[in-house]
Amino acid sequence: MQKELLAKKDYASVGEEISHELAADFVKAYEQANPAAVRGYNIGRNIIDAILAQPGCVGLRFYNAINEANQPTLVYVGIDVEGKDLVKRIVITNSGDLAAADGILADRAGNIWPTGIGR
Repeated sequence: MQKELLAKKDYASVGEEISHELAADFVKAYEQANPAAVRGYNIGRNIIDAILAQPGCVGLRFYNAINEANQPTLVYVGIDVEGKDLVKRIVITNSGDLAAADGILADRAGNIWPTGIGR
């Protein structure tokens, strides 16, 4: 049991800040390997805040996807402490009862076609 607890991943702590230089190197390497690909995506704060505000949400997961116009996009969803997608959530109804509802799944990120960070 103790080994199992030690082996669990801390999903709330995944990711770290990197330098501007390293970020530029990563983007440049991707652009060179994929010259015709979408360079990135814009995602607004409102949808990110809504996903993160769900009970039990500790982070976000991004899935590469193809939208109905056959363009690359991202589908994003909240994850719980165990790293599971939050596809269901508990809500309080108007009558005060607890009920299951769909979790927030999102898309409609804005594709960035020009190259490079800050360009």
